[in-house]
Amino acid sequence: MEVGFIGLGQMGQAMAPNLVKAGHRVAVYNRTRAKAEALASQGADVAESVKDACRHPVLITMLADDAAVEAAFFGKGDGLSSLGRGSVHISMSTISVALSDRLAEAHRNAGQFYVAAPVFGRPEAAAAAKLFIVAAGPEKTIAHCQPLFDAMGQRTFVVGDKPSSANLVKLSGNFLLAAMIECLGEAFALVRKAGIEPHAYLEILTSTLFSAPAYKTYGTIIANQQYEPAGFKMSLGLKDIRLALAAADALATPMPVASLVHDHFLAGVAQGAGDSDWSGLARLAAANAGL
Repeated sequence: MEVGFIGLGQMGQAMAPNLVKAGHRVAVYNRTRAKAEALASQGADVAESVKDACRHPVLITMLADDAAVEAAFFGKGDGLSSLGRGSVHISMSTISVALSDRLAEAHRNAGQFYVAAPVFGRPEAAAAAKLFIVAAGPEKTIAHCQPLFDAMGQRTFVVGDKPSSANLVKLSGNFLLAAMIECLGEAFALVRKAGIEPHAYLEILTSTLFSAPAYKTYGTIIANQQYEPAGFKMSLGLKDIRLALAAADALATPMPVASLVHDHFLAGVAQGAGDSDWSGLARLAAANAGL
């Protein structure tokens, strides 16, 4: 398939090469051109602009936030009018439910197809093509895109024909991860203050009550107190919790734990830790405990 790919952050630069390896022709674009050129040696073409990337039957976006997506499609990027009729836009970014609904309407009015397909997995999972993809949109369009999903992920979950349903599932999942990190951080602070060795504690947790990969991944980061370099920045965690709360407000669904985690992320960013891994919530918990 011929694919345009916009957004080469930590996730995008790991995902796009897997499309090339699977035999798809991929034109990559990033505001920092050097990131796109770095993938040329792996077989990708370099798109000169957002418009250039949009001149393909399928466009994938993996951008940081609502503002970046809006700029690409409704702002100076002019991506919406650059996509041809019948083209497919796969948005793999973690964006708001409201923006996803706006994109769905705009693409529909332009005679284009739109699929929301955010992912679960850190950069190392993206590089290994082990992402979990949550997709929503027209059934036939998702089926058409499945070879692309197969090249980037280990499993695709389809949650309906309304694209923003996938975005809501993604935001709810990130809320659960953030809440887990908060609880892990508080628990580690408690046992560390009592003099219990954190790695021994981690072994107990992950061998008994909490054997899920997320506990092992984030528990190890917290036990090692290794919050840099970030696999997922705290500033992005704050963004996602804000979006989850906005969706909850629109649906009149109280989320008191999300409000607590939001304030702790905000404190971390205010204290200069926005570029640290979002598991740095545990560092805040330790500091509050006097550690």
